[in-house]
Amino acid sequence: MRLKDKVAIVTGGSRGIGYATVDAFLREGAKVILCASRQETADKAVAALKEKYPNAVVEGIWPNLSDAADVKKAFDEIGNKYGTIDILVNNAGVSEKTPFVDYTEELFDKVMDLNVKGVFTASKAAVDWMLKAGSGVILSTSSMVSRDAQPSGFTYPTSKFAVNGFTLSLARELAPKGIRVNAVGPGITETDMMKSVPKEMIEPLIARIPLGRLGQPEDIANAYVFLASDEASYITGQILYVDGLART
Repeated sequence: MRLKDKVAIVTGGSRGIGYATVDAFLREGAKVILCASRQETADKAVAALKEKYPNAVVEGIWPNLSDAADVKKAFDEIGNKYGTIDILVNNAGVSEKTPFVDYTEELFDKVMDLNVKGVFTASKAAVDWMLKAGSGVILSTSSMVSRDAQPSGFTYPTSKFAVNGFTLSLARELAPKGIRVNAVGPGITETDMMKSVPKEMIEPLIARIPLGRLGQPEDIANAYVFLASDEASYITGQILYVDGLART
């Protein structure tokens, strides 16, 4: 087991890529705390995972990721309970495709508060514990659009460019402290949201992917397991694109 007894927090962990990552971490022996936006979704995800892994240690929390004090309180409770925080996966995020001419300040703030500020608040709270331990891993979900952008909904790629910059800068600052910082850039991934898209819209997307298929949440989760493990002990400051060579 590559993550045996590691204490991991995964934001956006109740569905999609986040849920698959929690599942993969549990399979590799980690103790996992999943963050969700609401208690109901956290409880539902935890119940399903406990049924699958009866002996695993998994629980849910639901702090407001745009509120630094609320995040610190929740993370400190986890740190005090388990003795440390070894791994953080910043996966919570929101995407949208509103044209620029229709954009509002409220929509801009909504995307940036979760996709960027949420990465900051969670990382800040986790780093306090990692510094005490002299080691740790911070991973964040970027996106293929952080490289190629997208034709509408400019704030989403903007937020993911910010995640990349955050990752590189924090990696340089924290490497001497024994903390590695990386990101994963998913391509077009078959989450529940994607499954509702009509087939006639999916086929042209697949045609632009050289590997000939959509990504699966497990593809992204496997990348997170690798980067969180000692197998990646000499890797930091990297954006690992898991996209089948798709291009927008």
